Amino acid sequence: MNSKIKSYLNATTNAAPLAVFRIGFGLMMLYSIIRYWAKGWIETVYIQPQFHFKYYGFEWVKTLGNYTYVLFIICGIASLLVALGFKYRLAIIAFFLSFTYIELMEKTTYLNHYYFISVLSFLMIFLPANAYFSIDAYRNKIQYKNIPRWTIDSVKLLLGIVYFYAGLAKINSDWLLKAQPLKTWLPSKYDIPFIGESLMHQNWFHFAMSWSGMLYDLCIPFLLLYKKTRGFAFVLVVIFHVFTRVLFPIGMFPYVMIVSALIFFDANFHNKIISVIKKGLRIPSAKAIQIKEVFIVKRKTLVLPVITLFFVLQLLIPFRYLLYPGELFWTEEGYRFSWRVMLMEKMGSTTFKIVNGKTKGFFYVQNDDFLTPLQEKQMSFQPDFILEYAHFLGDHFKKQGHEHVEVYAKSYVALNGRLSAPFVDETVNLYAEKETFKPKAWILPFNDDIKGL
Repeated sequence: MNSKIKSYLNATTNAAPLAVFRIGFGLMMLYSIIRYWAKGWIETVYIQPQFHFKYYGFEWVKTLGNYTYVLFIICGIASLLVALGFKYRLAIIAFFLSFTYIELMEKTTYLNHYYFISVLSFLMIFLPANAYFSIDAYRNKIQYKNIPRWTIDSVKLLLGIVYFYAGLAKINSDWLLKAQPLKTWLPSKYDIPFIGESLMHQNWFHFAMSWSGMLYDLCIPFLLLYKKTRGFAFVLVVIFHVFTRVLFPIGMFPYVMIVSALIFFDANFHNKIISVIKKGLRIPSAKAIQIKEVFIVKRKTLVLPVITLFFVLQLLIPFRYLLYPGELFWTEEGYRFSWRVMLMEKMGSTTFKIVNGKTKGFFYVQNDDFLTPLQEKQMSFQPDFILEYAHFLGDHFKKQGHEHVEVYAKSYVALNGRLSAPFVDETVNLYAEKETFKPKAWILPFNDDIKGL
């Protein structure tokens, strides 16, 4: 076994696929930053709110006010430099840190694909994506024809985990036996040309979409790996992600996944892409560049254990929900960072009562006095949001001079087409509860059963 592992780690492959991947990743991230800025979301999401929800353990991440624009500029420049392969190592580290910091500033923006960008950019720090067809190679006058095979396989493995775990998560009774939440979402897409008024209201179509989505996620990594099915698989990737982009406002994620899937194609395909880029940009052939056969990864004894640990965590983290009691979709304890994509339609209504613990006098909070519409929507059905907001309210009114402050919540939540049900124990003073990794006993039980992974 050790000899097989050693043999694999010494195996090499053409560097072109990783170079094309680097270019595509950098350009898409640059466009994402420009798009975010152009839509005014920097202002509405990060600057205007008077309160920001934080991830547990990352409360130290502070918002930057107007300097948030500077952070986005850094992130945008870094993404461009990644695409160009200029000062690549510094650029990808700067991108990873700036992008991840942006995401940590406000928890309401959490999406699986933002998390994917963070973990992928972290992985790319350790990959020689600038070994071929990069400004670094031209400046150093050294270009490497081949790179270690595991460097490209690691990107494929991460993509495979994302897809396969998303497929596993869809093996549940709501998705497969009730076609939820698609049965709730699709009828609202009646304005889509040709299919809006016909297919979107058909019960059979809701089930067809649910089952095909599950099968697609489970099978697509293997279809992309196998050369004979790769072309067909890529067509499926394009159709699936374009269709989901038409149906749902999920930003750049479909395009990121389409471009990322190209890495499964062989080197000839990517060399043709590079040739097209050279002709389109009229890049002259650099005759002075020395072509070396194989790129040697520096500090391999450090890099390989880091990447191994990275993938062990990626494989285990999605199953941390098993450590918690109750229905995952209801409590959401262990839900994030697990590639559970678009599995829930969850709406809530949560009001807060501020009580003087001594006199029992009380008053109710107007949530829109403190939260933006997006923040209030996300807070209304997610327990960690509710608890964090309760502590913000307690601290706020304490500073105003209120004594013996206690905070109680009355919450009703509807999940995947079910009737709204009580969500939080109204008798629990949430201001006295602390955020931990332990189960939240004040979440009321889910009065139904969702079978599955």
